[in-house]
Amino acid sequence: MSTSTTASVSTHILDTSVGRPAEGVAVQLAARTGRSGHYGQGGDWQALGGSATDADGRCKDLPALPEGTTHVRLDFAVEAYFLKFEKQQADAQQDAPANRDSGSVGAFFPEVAITFAVVPGEHFHVPLLLNPFGYSVYRGS
Repeated sequence: MSTSTTASVSTHILDTSVGRPAEGVAVQLAARTGRSGHYGQGGDWQALGGSATDADGRCKDLPALPEGTTHVRLDFAVEAYFLKFEKQQADAQQDAPANRDSGSVGAFFPEVAITFAVVPGEHFHVPLLLNPFGYSVYRGS
């Protein structure tokens, strides 16, 4: 929850390759203080902790941001998710070895790091649209 002196952050992940939420993705949250709008002018990153996405692809228990936060980084560990999904697909297609043995490596992007500026008193919802070979983010509501 944001207050007049802090911002708040939430996120969720949609796997666009299957049109479903991405469950079980580890998400780490970090914050820093400093002059907003001046890249590299902020302080050191402070790791705040993390969470994992639930069955709806949402992280409902991300840590609160400290007062004075100007920049936030969300780190999504997506490789484990895609490897698990790939194994499930292979197990479901045991009669189709050509699909199972395609030489896939899980995900082209094993991690996704999103850094953005925040303003005290506002809530920032940052969804991640994900597939094995790309991703997109936006400021949601």
